[in-house]
Amino acid sequence: MHPAPTDAAAPDRPQPRSTRDLFVSFTWLALQGFGGVLAIVQREMVEKKRWLTADEFLEDWAVAQVLPGPNVINLALMIGDRYFGLRGAVAAVAGMLTVPLVVILALAVLYAHYAGNPQVAGALRGMGAVAGGLIAATGIKLIPALRRHPLGFGACLGFVALVFAAIAFARIPLGWVLLAVGGVACVWTWRKIGP
Repeated sequence: MHPAPTDAAAPDRPQPRSTRDLFVSFTWLALQGFGGVLAIVQREMVEKKRWLTADEFLEDWAVAQVLPGPNVINLALMIGDRYFGLRGAVAAVAGMLTVPLVVILALAVLYAHYAGNPQVAGALRGMGAVAGGLIAATGIKLIPALRRHPLGFGACLGFVALVFAAIAFARIPLGWVLLAVGGVACVWTWRKIGP
């Protein structure tokens, strides 16, 4: 694990007060997320708490996307580690998992009892549409950060369109798209900013 960056430790920059603050904050984030917490994490961490800048969030989210495991767990681990090392990473991940696990187990028992009810099935389909909308809204909010990318705004939008087309229309699995398109984008960016 690495020490917190100097800009994160600056006294004028908001940061979590303790590992307990991390645990409670990530528990609250996890309890708000139905179908995914990306939009909620971005709003809370960047806009409300200001623990991350928009650029830091975008960079951390990109790393969280390519690591194995759930993206938001990876992000929680990175944020916790940034501020409190291993203790912070454990607190943030525990916050993402503990209370939501209890809620999920209780809902699983209820679902097993009411699974045949058509209203329950309809409600779950409706939540899927809401989750898709939240993810799309967050993606749109992150577009302005691409204006400062070394490849330029046009190239970044080209990659966005290529990834969308590959997954939505060509139905290529996400892993292959990340390896191919993400690999090209990483190498091109590295060459642009490298020595």
